[in-house]
Amino acid sequence: MNMDMKTSSALQLSSSALRIGGQAEIILCASLFYFRNPRAHWRERLEQVKAFGYNAIDVYFPWNFHELEEGSWDFSGERDVEAFLQMAADAGLWIVARPGPYICSEWDGGALPAYLFAKPDMVIRSTDSNYLQAVEKWFDRILPILAKYEQQRGGSIICVQLENELDFYDCPDPKGYITALRDMAVSRGIQVPLIACAGQGGLYEASGLVEGVAPTCNFYPNDKDPEFEYKVTSYEQRLAQQDLPLLVTETNRSHFLLRRLLSCGAKLLGPYLQVSGTNFGFTNGTNNWGNPLALMTSDYDFYGMISPEGHIRKEAYEGRLMRRVLTAYGSSLAEAQTAPAADIAAARRLVDSADAAAPGTLVQRQLKLAQGGHLLFVANVGEQEEAVQLELQGTGSLIPQASKLRTIPARCEMLPIGVPMSGWGIDGVLRYSTAELTDVHRETAKTVIVFHSEYEGEIALNLKQPAVRIEEQGIAASANGDDGEYRFVFQAKAGTIASCTLELADGTELELIGLARADALLMNAIHAGGEITIGRPIEYDLAPREIDIDWSLKQVTPQASMSAQAAAALPAADFLEHSGIYRGYAWYEADSGIDTAEQTVQGILVQNGSDMISLYAGDSYLGTITPGGGSRFIRSSHIGGAGSKLTARAEIWGHTNFDDPRLPALRLNSMKGLTGLVSITGVKPLLHWRMLRVKSRTLQPELLESNYDDQAWAICTFGGWLSPDHPSSEYYRKTFTASVSADSWTLHFKGIQALAQVFVNDASIGTVHPFDPYLNITQHVQPGEEVQVTVFLERVLGLGAGEVIVYEGNAARNWQLSAADEAGLLAHAKESEQGAAPTMLPVTMEAGSVSWLYGNLPPEARANGWRVYVKGSGMKATVYFGGVIVGRLWTAGGESRPAMSGGSQDSFFLPAPWIAEGDNKLFILLEAVEAGAASQLESLTFVPAGVQL
Repeated sequence: MNMDMKTSSALQLSSSALRIGGQAEIILCASLFYFRNPRAHWRERLEQVKAFGYNAIDVYFPWNFHELEEGSWDFSGERDVEAFLQMAADAGLWIVARPGPYICSEWDGGALPAYLFAKPDMVIRSTDSNYLQAVEKWFDRILPILAKYEQQRGGSIICVQLENELDFYDCPDPKGYITALRDMAVSRGIQVPLIACAGQGGLYEASGLVEGVAPTCNFYPNDKDPEFEYKVTSYEQRLAQQDLPLLVTETNRSHFLLRRLLSCGAKLLGPYLQVSGTNFGFTNGTNNWGNPLALMTSDYDFYGMISPEGHIRKEAYEGRLMRRVLTAYGSSLAEAQTAPAADIAAARRLVDSADAAAPGTLVQRQLKLAQGGHLLFVANVGEQEEAVQLELQGTGSLIPQASKLRTIPARCEMLPIGVPMSGWGIDGVLRYSTAELTDVHRETAKTVIVFHSEYEGEIALNLKQPAVRIEEQGIAASANGDDGEYRFVFQAKAGTIASCTLELADGTELELIGLARADALLMNAIHAGGEITIGRPIEYDLAPREIDIDWSLKQVTPQASMSAQAAAALPAADFLEHSGIYRGYAWYEADSGIDTAEQTVQGILVQNGSDMISLYAGDSYLGTITPGGGSRFIRSSHIGGAGSKLTARAEIWGHTNFDDPRLPALRLNSMKGLTGLVSITGVKPLLHWRMLRVKSRTLQPELLESNYDDQAWAICTFGGWLSPDHPSSEYYRKTFTASVSADSWTLHFKGIQALAQVFVNDASIGTVHPFDPYLNITQHVQPGEEVQVTVFLERVLGLGAGEVIVYEGNAARNWQLSAADEAGLLAHAKESEQGAAPTMLPVTMEAGSVSWLYGNLPPEARANGWRVYVKGSGMKATVYFGGVIVGRLWTAGGESRPAMSGGSQDSFFLPAPWIAEGDNKLFILLEAVEAGAASQLESLTFVPAGVQL
């Protein structure tokens, strides 16, 4: 595959190297997302990335961040893509541009606009013409901007990624789909190389192996996986067959792992989310990081180099050190080829026999430097420090010879073997070093080479010019005059700079410097004459502050809509997207469906609910659930009879960013809200099933027919037949009589740990599994008549089938719907403030109640930003500041709280640029969501952000 571009400044890809403007490069690429950081922070974040060793950023461009409603586009203010791209170019950072159309990124819908999901018969992420026409409208907007900022046109974009980890998705035609996206990109002026990343190793499934689109790899391993290099080099070799380099577009954030990837020949190293941020507004995603459902936090932080507040973390110094090493070897390393380490050296672990079987020091890969010599990668994947010796192939000599080499867990050292020094102005060879080479500084007649180690280092040189003078200052030197070899040993001590200066016979001066690794991480520069300055780690003031805020509280009617618009009548309950509601809150109101006082309601069945459904029967709060798009029965005795009203407050936390078949709401095109409420008047366990054991896993149609004679079948509980088969295949049949007064029937396979195919009165209803155990069978049931249920059950040993319950009752009717998005909720908050009463924290609220909490930051809190920690129980909080939702939280505890992931679950960030001279009001929507218990907002703790010590 030829990815060589014709313009001199564009990216050129080949199996041997990645070149920009003809210069071979190793790219360290940090994710930096403009949409998760305030515009006022963009330049600072870019400069931080550059300062800590990275020469590129990868940037997603979320479609639904710019098209908020169908046909309504916004590229201004916080959405000003061009301003961000120009800042990146000004900062000297190359850009890997990722415009989707799907981006994943734990973002609402993976950036696909939710209006797409409401279009009938649209097949997303496919060659479906309706979908591709929608994508074209997005590409019409974003791609000309990206083309304008390509590297060869004065910007710094070096490649454009199409789609994102398509191999995780069941795309029916990857080649056709990626071909369509490629053609769209080219026709809209994109000239830089196009790439497509594989999330689980499916290069074809991710890219279609389309001509003109380079496949790349995303790796998210256990950083200490002892066999990781095998996997990576397999892909490196496969890509080399296409004359492409290994480009790792996403991976974990540790530089330990990045070094291991480098050893496998990677030319682009793209740790995901080295710069954290915030999901402002209703942009959070949901995905399968929970059980399986998880809500993504507003705080978006995988603990990379730079925190959401802009705090520099320890890992950032590892990035700067890695960049120094890469720069020291220059193009020789950038054009290096990976090879087995065994070709040049083998490791001897000097450990007790009891520990020898445990993972420890690995020496698996080397890089054959283009200008001669090798870099040997020594990685400790164990839990203990180890003493190691290296046996060099050919000579059989052991190193170190006059010191000890100790490896540190989660460290990967790059040790030079046989490296020519001519590129550094010295006629000789760096025969080996057990200390990592940190940096090289050249002057007219002097070369300074810096090494670093955790404990001690041993360096061996072969010099063509003998040393006529050796000056030792902490580095001990010994010479073998017969072969021109010099050996140097130093002890690494923090705060001490060891050195040894050699004056060579030709007048050249060579200075070797030995640093403790801790000092190498903090090294600022080598100045004229070889002077080294060591900096200090950046530290931050993280002491909590007592912020005196005058709080006020306004309780609102919990089941009342916050919409400024009148509720719209619906013919039936339906998903919110069908009513043009794509984010925020919505209120469903309906009659309970109960007509007579004789009907006793035992609870409410929520049908196809997501994300959060808070349910009220009249004034009674029944609870808050997160059904994941499935159904859920809420048992309650507090439901009125004839004429009673039901209200469901639905919150769209976010459309899933990842497709997973286990829950309806985890399908990528899933919609939000609900499709019905049923007042349940009958809860019927189905007992004493007829059962037939079979040997075939293939459905036998005759056994499903309602007139099939089952009188000879055994009678047992559902799934109760003890079978030696693994898996077992069984048919179960049960008949019940439907209530004459009901109009809705649902089967609940409670506790099922098996796979069940369900048939009712000869009709196939669907499949039931443990994650989605409800089936609505209403359309196949007639009131007062017999209902025959047949189940084909496949079980594995040791897992139960649970029990089967029929919920029957009456569907709610006379539906009305209203909604409020981010702006609508804020308008309600401001309108409600007039009646707010002074209060103090803690705030305690009874179950189901809803309130607005108001507070204004005092003048003394306006000098900097804040990280605010929330403590409470059973409370949901939606926090506004500067007119923007800065945090959506659900305090710990309680049975109703779902899994949350993605960042801090108990805090939000107030950016300093959003703090004004005048009004700095916090509006906090509080929802007491834990049924049967009071909820409490105990405290808000303010910690300064961005304040250095």
